[in-house]
Amino acid sequence: MEAFITSLESVAEIVLVIALGYWLRGSGRLGDEFKGNISFIIMKVALPASIFVSVLKYLNRDKLASLSGGLIFTFASFTIGYIIAWILTKVFRIRKGRRGTFINMFVNANTIFIGLPLNMALFGTKSLPYFLIYYVMNTISTWAVGIFFISSDDPTVEKGAKKDFNWKKLLPAPLVGFLVSLVFLLLAIPVPAWIDKTLDMVGGIVTPMSLIYIGIILADAGLKSIRFDRDTILALLGRFVVAPAIMISIILIGGSMMGTSLPTIESNSFIIQSAAPGLAVLPILVDQSHGDVDYATNLVTTSTVLFVIVVPILMQIANLI
Repeated sequence: MEAFITSLESVAEIVLVIALGYWLRGSGRLGDEFKGNISFIIMKVALPASIFVSVLKYLNRDKLASLSGGLIFTFASFTIGYIIAWILTKVFRIRKGRRGTFINMFVNANTIFIGLPLNMALFGTKSLPYFLIYYVMNTISTWAVGIFFISSDDPTVEKGAKKDFNWKKLLPAPLVGFLVSLVFLLLAIPVPAWIDKTLDMVGGIVTPMSLIYIGIILADAGLKSIRFDRDTILALLGRFVVAPAIMISIILIGGSMMGTSLPTIESNSFIIQSAAPGLAVLPILVDQSHGDVDYATNLVTTSTVLFVIVVPILMQIANLI
């Protein structure tokens, strides 16, 4: 019951901010220029700052080394997830413009904005090191792999057309923020308190701004954009059924092969994070590659709402492992 209430409260906050963006856009207070500028601020400024601060805040060199074993489990989970999602895009013939979104919904989760507070509420601060294992892998997966599935799914680019290599896409700003934070972490480079606070302040706008952006997209598309068509249902099944099933299987098989099982709190953290809602910035990424933004927005919104039902069920399953 406590898990249900916690997930309900987390989702309620998110829905209210999305509703705020919807109202502001619908009432004409947010123009088209703001809609374009907000995605730039989030992706190029706020998100890199948020990732940089989060890594230095929650990790240290000793902790990073001691938790490296758990990275094997999460790496295997993400790898298998990509393979299954890619195969399903072929089997179900997901149309161009939706494939990158579909694959990312299967694999990458909104860990830092929804997963972190929920993990802390469910398992306490002692679960933080285990959450960070998943967070690190999710961050690398999103900005080193997931974003390329989206960019390569640009429907405005003809099949077989030669594209000029864009070095900026090789190292998107959020991934640069993560890599720079690792350099500071491994070399123990001190960050002045005032700089840390400044970056923390800037990074703090990512969640509300991303949710407001979703509200703007919903207002433009209308509430009719919330739908459960075939592609949406398949992607939601991937996020809430396939992804956690893969993680549970890897935990059981890996524990059997190694002759030892993961600590309960670690396995529970991995399972819950594997089913967190879709990335809040997913519609922004899809929009930048001229993909189906309505589809991406619909997936993020529906997965966020349905997450309140999924969490209690997963908690019961996790307790049986």
